Amino acid sequence: MASQERVETVTKGTGFWGCPKPTTYTPETCELLRGGDTLPLQCSPTSSQRVSSSKQPASPIYLPPILAAHSHLRPASVCRANGAYSREQFRPQATRDLEKEKRRLQSILATGKDSEERKRKAPPVPQEDPAPELDRFEELMKEIQDRRDFLADMEALGQGKQYRGIILAEISQKLREMEDIDHKRSEKIRKALATS
Repeated sequence: MASQERVETVTKGTGFWGCPKPTTYTPETCELLRGGDTLPLQCSPTSSQRVSSSKQPASPIYLPPILAAHSHLRPASVCRANGAYSREQFRPQATRDLEKEKRRLQSILATGKDSEERKRKAPPVPQEDPAPELDRFEELMKEIQDRRDFLADMEALGQGKQYRGIILAEISQKLREMEDIDHKRSEKIRKALATS
């Protein structure tokens, strides 16, 4: 290193697009590359400017608390002293009455039947009559009325054209289904009258 101002030219690789690109480094950088040392932690704002010795040294870099080097973990010796590694001893407890279970087993062996099982079974609850089913014919009438109301609301909002075709098609399907139900009912009534 004869001169501080001398700049060496280093050709490295062939460049990104296959063209050799000469790279120039300052003498300090060349010395650093030769020595294999680590990079400095603080450097000047730009590589072309020299740091004057009259300036104050840069303040240390602020790291947020989560990135700080200080560990908040407790050492194992402190954990052992506080009893964090000690296990609670298992103490089995009876989950059911053992005497009752013994009597039940004796009963099963003596009679061949479980007396407890008979006591547990509740008598069957009489089933209440299910709620009367809605007549499908009535349901269809309500659905048609709902669709008519919806169409009236849409027409009041000025969107009747958009929904009219869809709603009228649905009403037509409901009417056909009502006609089928009516036809089946009238057939049942005819058969009932013919047999009596």
